Amino acid sequence: MSSCGSGNVSDDSGNVSDDSGDVTDGTTAHGERLLRLAGVDDSADLAAFLARAARLDEAAVVRLRRRGDGLLGVWTRTGFEVLAGRVVRGTVTPADTCVAAESLRAALLAGAAPRTELDPGWAMDSAWRGALPPDEGYVHVDDVPARVLVELAQRGVALTREHGAQGPPASLLAQEVLEVSGAGTAVGVPMRMVFALGAMGFVPGAGRESVDSAGIDPAEVVRVRATPTWTRIDARYGSVYLRRAGELGLSVVR
Repeated sequence: MSSCGSGNVSDDSGNVSDDSGDVTDGTTAHGERLLRLAGVDDSADLAAFLARAARLDEAAVVRLRRRGDGLLGVWTRTGFEVLAGRVVRGTVTPADTCVAAESLRAALLAGAAPRTELDPGWAMDSAWRGALPPDEGYVHVDDVPARVLVELAQRGVALTREHGAQGPPASLLAQEVLEVSGAGTAVGVPMRMVFALGAMGFVPGAGRESVDSAGIDPAEVVRVRATPTWTRIDARYGSVYLRRAGELGLSVVR
């Protein structure tokens, strides 16, 4: 298990490896803690991600980690046992740290325009345990129409309400609702990943206040990728990740 500040991610074998790379320290006159984004668009994108994370959990913690390619990875736990991530142009010092999502969002939006340089806030590194998925090494399994996943999420929400549950029951979250195979790899996509994708607003046109497929471009797709230990779904505005329980012999169902 690793926490913020360790610079560790899991490699393709599921082991933890050092991902510190050759990135320079980046400390400035602002002190030891500094978040610097490339432009106001990146600040706005990050603020939108943080708003979704805080909506799922008002006490949400986000992990900021400098990548070796010069970009900044941002991560949060969704509450569905699924990680959500987004990449923006920027850097952070220290290179791997955790902060409160709502506090960082408020700081980003404190001015007339989204801020591009600020203290990311009080370190909450002890609040995060576990390695992050690897940045590379994924096999592209297949592309799936985004509308299909959003409609599945709609059905799941309706079923949850029908049974009067406070949230999706564990049996529904664990149910595999999509089977995808390609490139010699097969994976099953459980409902928990579908819910996480919708809740984070990663599909354009799906609606801000609720999951809705009506406004989604029929040509919009999400990409399913996998390593031996992780399943990943990439949408236009971010990705969701889930550890794979084991090898699955499944085929595509559309």
